Amino acid sequence: MAMRMRATVDGDVATVKVLMQHDMETGLRKDKETGKFIPAHFINLVTATLNGTPVLEAQWGVGVAKNPFFEFKIKGAKAGDKIAVHAVDNLDAHFDGEVEIAAA
Repeated sequence: MAMRMRATVDGDVATVKVLMQHDMETGLRKDKETGKFIPAHFINLVTATLNGTPVLEAQWGVGVAKNPFFEFKIKGAKAGDKIAVHAVDNLDAHFDGEVEIAAA
């Protein structure tokens, strides 16, 4: 899974935007050719750190759309700080991204 990230800071609040490439299959959709259910495959945990300190933990499920985009804010950040995002899916695949915060 690829992860594209952008982070900017305005004052002491950073805005982080993350776009993940993932199919996010619910397990409830049928393959049109075979008629069989497509197995569930979805991101179930997303965490973020600011310079190694945890700032976000989100548990996701099958209700999240394909190629999810999410945005969050972090108070107390400054330009040059590093934001790292880690995601795990229900098949135990791990995905990581990191970005340096830029001035707005």
